[in-house]
Amino acid sequence: MLKSLSSYFLRTLREDPADAEVESHKLLIRAGFIRRTAPGIYTWLPLGLTTLTKIENIIREEMNRIGAHEVHFAELQPADPYKATHRFDDFGSSLFRLQDRKGNDYVLAPTHEEMFTLLVKDMFSSYKDLPLSLYQIQTKYRDEARPRAGIIRGRQFIMKDSYSFDIDDEGLAASYARHRDAYLQIFKRLGLEVVPVNAMAGAMGGSQSEEFLSPSPIGEDTFVRSAGGYAANAEAVTTPVPQAVDASNEPAAQVVDTPDCPTIESLVDLVNSEYPREDGRAWTAGDTLKNVVVTLTHPDGSRELLVVGVPGDRDVDLKRLEAAVAPADVEMAGDEDFKNHPELVRGYIGPMAIGPNAPSRTTDEDGNPVGSVRYLLDPRIVDGTSWVTGANEVQRHVLHLVKGRDFEADGTIEAAEIRDGDPAPDGSGPLELARGIELGHIFALGRKYTQALGLTVLDENGKSQVVTMGSYGIGVSRVMAAIAEAYSDDKGLVWPIQVAPFDVHVLATGKDDAVFETAQSLAQELDSIGLDVLLDDRRKVSAGVKFKDCELVGIPLALVVGRGLADGLVEIRVRASGDKVEVPVGDVIDTLLQMRAQLMGEER
Repeated sequence: MLKSLSSYFLRTLREDPADAEVESHKLLIRAGFIRRTAPGIYTWLPLGLTTLTKIENIIREEMNRIGAHEVHFAELQPADPYKATHRFDDFGSSLFRLQDRKGNDYVLAPTHEEMFTLLVKDMFSSYKDLPLSLYQIQTKYRDEARPRAGIIRGRQFIMKDSYSFDIDDEGLAASYARHRDAYLQIFKRLGLEVVPVNAMAGAMGGSQSEEFLSPSPIGEDTFVRSAGGYAANAEAVTTPVPQAVDASNEPAAQVVDTPDCPTIESLVDLVNSEYPREDGRAWTAGDTLKNVVVTLTHPDGSRELLVVGVPGDRDVDLKRLEAAVAPADVEMAGDEDFKNHPELVRGYIGPMAIGPNAPSRTTDEDGNPVGSVRYLLDPRIVDGTSWVTGANEVQRHVLHLVKGRDFEADGTIEAAEIRDGDPAPDGSGPLELARGIELGHIFALGRKYTQALGLTVLDENGKSQVVTMGSYGIGVSRVMAAIAEAYSDDKGLVWPIQVAPFDVHVLATGKDDAVFETAQSLAQELDSIGLDVLLDDRRKVSAGVKFKDCELVGIPLALVVGRGLADGLVEIRVRASGDKVEVPVGDVIDTLLQMRAQLMGEER
């Protein structure tokens, strides 16, 4: 149905909104696709809903193509299923919790694994009903501490989530592969480059997990790839563990004075000046052991102090640390934490006061360590390696402290930053870092949810078998933002034809009635042959404003009816390339159809 700007619900903005951080956020608001309601919550306007629907339909077509069935759950869910899988607590503060008037617990669903599982349990009981894949496109809720970047990271967002149900692991592998292939086709049709990377399962659980990241400088996810084909989210990268070192010739540990050394660099300078190595090699930051103190808040509300030891030439990556200790929340230790643990001398923390090395370390009746702060090390810190580290005394450090000879730890943790040039875990070459927007995430869940919720079927021998599951998500609203990031310029949005709110933007520029009548006639004819058309028929708006709005909104093709009409000509503009061509009025329809077909071919 033809839409006319004289009556269309649209207001564009000339200035960027004050709270907008990234281009997609600025442009989607300025072009009238979304409006902010509250931090992380947005209203979808007609232009935005039209594009969103086109994105959803591409996703639906590919999900239907692999035999998945669409359902639709309520956003408000009873809490009991989430309690049964422990996610009522595991989601921590990100879960919106509420009670009804009778005091019953409910949640605003952050995801729907439990409900899909219970639905299948309620309806199916035989292996003959499997394999089965179900999906929905639904609004989800998470109480993000720092919503940012518009619809990229919000508290309310639209997601496609699908779930596969199989009798055995072989069936799960096949379902996982079908969904993975469907995702690659979806993103191809949307015109988005994506990199599938190995990822952490997190609170979802499962044996295998991959993210689909759209490379972007504003992406929140850091990922790595090697020339040999390895790709992973930085949180999921594992460090190749070096061989143990022979430390038989290493000097005995030596505590030395190190005044005025607030940084690793100043410490290295001092020990090179005052305590040179006997082997003649200079001390480096990589010879130092940095001990970082953090506080973990577990889902049950309990707090735990943790010390993480990493080589001094690397920082702790908080996102990697958070992934390693999930579902606990992480924050840097504060003044009160140090006050409660006087053995931790800030700036001079060494292994001998923490972990299994602490004099106060004992075990409880279950054999668990108590009486000291837990100590976890980077995997590179292997037996025989020698370190310069804190001596647990102000302005003093210890040299030649050897792992395995002088100190131990409670275990290892993947928390140190990943750097360009680090070796790939699979030996496929050095790693290259990049940033990306997470658009999709797939999990081979296994039996975590079906076991907890009692989803079983009878196999061909009449025996009860626990069903195995896969979970597959796409952030639909994130996809729209990612497209806006990838397809924009200094004038505005540049939508790919397959998701643009309209195919053709018809502009009547001028004051003559003939211009408006011709524009109206051409727009109606284009609409009648199935094109989506937006007609700018505003009488009291200048041509300059109309052109700016046209470029801002970013419809792929523009048909300009103006001064050339006196010679029987109109102008067609291609938004992406900036190309302009004048054609006779009688050739407009055929020319636009041909140009639209070319654009569709370029994007698919």
